[in-house]
Amino acid sequence: CADLSHSALPFFGVGPSDASPDEGVVEDLPLIDEKAVEQLAEGLISHYLPDLQRSKSALQELTQNQVVLLETLEQEISKFKECNSIVDINALFSEAKHYHSKLVNIRNEMMMLHEKTSKLKKRALKLQQKRQKEELEREQQREKELEREKQLTAKPAKRT
Repeated sequence: CADLSHSALPFFGVGPSDASPDEGVVEDLPLIDEKAVEQLAEGLISHYLPDLQRSKSALQELTQNQVVLLETLEQEISKFKECNSIVDINALFSEAKHYHSKLVNIRNEMMMLHEKTSKLKKRALKLQQKRQKEELEREQQREKELEREKQLTAKPAKRT
């Protein structure tokens, strides 16, 4: 490697006269061979590239797994929503059953009330007919009594 003497790295020096840590760094570096830099870069890349490629494929696999997981999660959420809607539907059915039984009870009550009103109408008609008959009989009785009184009243005899 390069010689790391005090003159090559002046920013490690401690003193009040040091103005900037970067001052003089470029001038103090020795000339570097471009081919050596390229070989070092290739060596560094060849050293870390397999790990980076494995990391890349692992990240791609992880991303794919996350996509699958998200899709599965969406399906499960939709199933839960369906379950909630089924619960809502069950609640609606039980409510419909409750109101149906109420309607059946109301219909039965209405039929019972209809029967009672029919019986009351028949009874009222019979009572009205009975009163009319009684009034007719009283009227006929009065007429008979009037006729009888007429017949019983003395008639002056005709003189011959």
